Amino acid sequence: MTIREVAAAAGVSPKTVSNVVNAYVHVHPDTRRRVQEVIDALGYRPSAVGRQLRSGRTGMIALAVPSISAPYFAELGRHVATQARLRGLVLAVEQTEGQLEREREVADGKPVRFADGLLLSALEMPDDELAAPHPDTPIVLIGEHGGSDLPVDRVGIDSAGVARLAVEHLLACGRTRVAYLGHKAPVHNSARERMVGYRSGLESAGLPFEPSLVPPCGDWSREDGRTTTASLLAARPDVDAVFAANDELALGALAALREAGRAVPGDVAVVGVDDVAEARYAVPALTTVAIDRAFVAERAVDLLATRLTDPGLPPRHLQTPYHLVVRESTSGTSGTTRDSGAAAGSEHV
Repeated sequence: MTIREVAAAAGVSPKTVSNVVNAYVHVHPDTRRRVQEVIDALGYRPSAVGRQLRSGRTGMIALAVPSISAPYFAELGRHVATQARLRGLVLAVEQTEGQLEREREVADGKPVRFADGLLLSALEMPDDELAAPHPDTPIVLIGEHGGSDLPVDRVGIDSAGVARLAVEHLLACGRTRVAYLGHKAPVHNSARERMVGYRSGLESAGLPFEPSLVPPCGDWSREDGRTTTASLLAARPDVDAVFAANDELALGALAALREAGRAVPGDVAVVGVDDVAEARYAVPALTTVAIDRAFVAERAVDLLATRLTDPGLPPRHLQTPYHLVVRESTSGTSGTTRDSGAAAGSEHV
């Protein structure tokens, strides 16, 4: 069934049928009613591609993250897909591997050229590039990257605050030789900000920063957590706590400590970040700082949807809630939570 066949059956021009389909107001009510009756009787369905060409929209948004296999980003993607579906949008997902050139390509719209807008978790792109206008594909930043003064919509994570909360908990447990797993060279934003929070937590307790407690770490994977912890134990057998930049590293650290015959938390306490599903089922169950991924997804999709509707809005910045979940890897018991100062999810414009 074509628009010309509908027009012939209704005794009008194809242009009039198009005006009725697109709800244009300048159609006489009697004509509109007659054309609509023919459309209903013939079961005509206008072309989705044609509607997209007329509106300039595809109804698709894109999410670009460093790794779709990482548990944190996999769950974030699930939440974003749900929020997109609730708004009648289709989600495309791109993996950047945390590589600068891939992030630039995505930001320029090359791999996701049919997307109306982009949710981007960038590790390497500098602030000046993120702040550059992207009129063809509006961008909402998610995660740690970018300063609060960037003129771009953003749902941020206070990674320094997350790390400080974790370290303060370890110090409150009586630990004094706290290692940090997650230091990378070159340093990306997440690693840098969590290092800032780690050092801040130590300084607040009057403890010195000891480089030997910050071993170099590769990717933030479980295997890197295991091998880096094994090296740490050989160099610093006196370590009594480990703060890991994410739960994958922390789970690897638990494996290395078990292999070395170290009791957790008796000999070494361990804290991770993210609260992935496996954290609660680890042995011992992993204490972690939970980041509200559902909040990130809902607010990021909201920001993008309103940006598409009203491009002239001022940039908006949101902060993601996080809280400490105390389990067996630091206390011997499980289930306590402690809220952070960002629990309400603050907004700045």
